[in-house]
Amino acid sequence: MRVIFDENIPAPLRVSLAGHEVTTVQERGWSGIANGELIRRVDGIFDVLLLADKNLRYQQNLVARRIALVELPTNRWPFLQAIIPQIVEAVNLAKPGSYTVIELRPPFPGV
Repeated sequence: MRVIFDENIPAPLRVSLAGHEVTTVQERGWSGIANGELIRRVDGIFDVLLLADKNLRYQQNLVARRIALVELPTNRWPFLQAIIPQIVEAVNLAKPGSYTVIELRPPFPGV
């Protein structure tokens, strides 16, 4: 799958998605682009957008899009390391137009 990381997703996560073609918003030169425009640009080019923006699903019209969105519970690398298996599974199971929310469960206070 072709995966793109939103600009606040830690780059080291890329290693865990071996077998997928992974790039970042920064590598594409799209840093600072608003969410609506970013989704418009990635839809149809990438299969999965990995993001940590919890408001995106409420702020954007996500109807009739082809890209799958996987929302992470945080962008803090130490917490993400603990849930890499769930992230990999969500990416592997992503279907066009789906929106998957990965939750961080205790014992992770303060996230």
